[in-house]
Amino acid sequence: MHNQVETFRIAVRKFAPFESAMQKFWDKFCAFSGCKSKLEMVVMDLHELYDATITQKGLANGNFDVAHISTDWILETYSNQHVEILNPYINRNKPQDFPQGWSKSLLSLQRFGWEVVGLPFHDGPECFIYRKDLFECETEKANYLEKFGKALEVPKTWEDFHQVAQFFNRPADNLYGSIFACYPDGHNAVFDFCLQLWTRGGSLVDKNGFIQINTQAAIDGLNFYREIVNDKTAVHPKSAEFESVAAGIAFSQGEAAMMINWFGFAAMCEVDENSKVKGKIDVDLLPTVASNNSASLNVYWLYTIAKGSRNKAVAYDFLRFALAEEQDKQLTLEGGIGCRISTWKDSEINKAIPYYHKLEQLHEVAKTLPQKQNWAAIAAIIDKMVLQAINTDTPSSELIQLAQNQINEIDK
Repeated sequence: MHNQVETFRIAVRKFAPFESAMQKFWDKFCAFSGCKSKLEMVVMDLHELYDATITQKGLANGNFDVAHISTDWILETYSNQHVEILNPYINRNKPQDFPQGWSKSLLSLQRFGWEVVGLPFHDGPECFIYRKDLFECETEKANYLEKFGKALEVPKTWEDFHQVAQFFNRPADNLYGSIFACYPDGHNAVFDFCLQLWTRGGSLVDKNGFIQINTQAAIDGLNFYREIVNDKTAVHPKSAEFESVAAGIAFSQGEAAMMINWFGFAAMCEVDENSKVKGKIDVDLLPTVASNNSASLNVYWLYTIAKGSRNKAVAYDFLRFALAEEQDKQLTLEGGIGCRISTWKDSEINKAIPYYHKLEQLHEVAKTLPQKQNWAAIAAIIDKMVLQAINTDTPSSELIQLAQNQINEIDK
């Protein structure tokens, strides 16, 4: 009987750095362990990934062995028992320096009671990313001062953000003031809405833990967002069709002065050989309103083992290998964001990506989305609300009331 080489299948979030890193990890793992299986990466964007792993029960049925799962979806996969509980594996053979090698903020969302169902793969909270070369240019400073009677500075308020975006918007030079990711995938517009809400001192949930968006902070946030996104004199014209990856790529091509996006896209600008803005950018906390505190959003990606996998022992050995310091650093050099504190502090990484150490500061103001069984359904309602705000003239207060009524139906 000849020994057939099994295929090992990983559901991968579509993003070139993830794809190249996973292939390298697998090749190194096989060389290290003698594993003969062939890797099949099933590369999908957000919608397809959610659909294939969760809706179509790909994890439960064993269509995959390992999957990249967002913390947005982890409660759902846990409740439906789609993923393997990792405690027995961890107890037998802990990953290197586990758990103290990671920030607590990257270990909580995948833990239910004592049960751990995922391990940190890729991180990088939302942050404000900008072209420091433009902000530091003497000509730009002089022109801004002349035009607005005040100094050109990295905006601390949303009002200033809008004004600076208009100032740097130069379609003739293929430079736009800012980029937003407005593609309707149930994620980006929802995240943008939450950031607008939080930087205005608002909250997504009431004191009883129910989603409550019918508030003044939400109305103000939605009003500002629809106004700026539709401002052709401030925003990249393709924002409506960009999701976060496409927005990040456009920014790395020098097409915008500012963007609110995941930290990973700032890092990509320094390590991607196609980047046109290497050495020209920096990151900061998000603008706010009045004296409110800044906020960030921490959604991160996990490695999970599929409940239906027939290769669970190999899957865990591979994850343990992929989580080691060397691979976490490698992921970062590929253009992903390693999750280990050792990577954040690594001198080689900080030389390549000078603001890498700021991850700790961003994590200090980072909030997480409410963990709800049906968060995907609630997010879809918010997503639709934001899109209607962008595409219609219906007042924000009405759109929010309508969305709140729909949320009340399912958030019980």
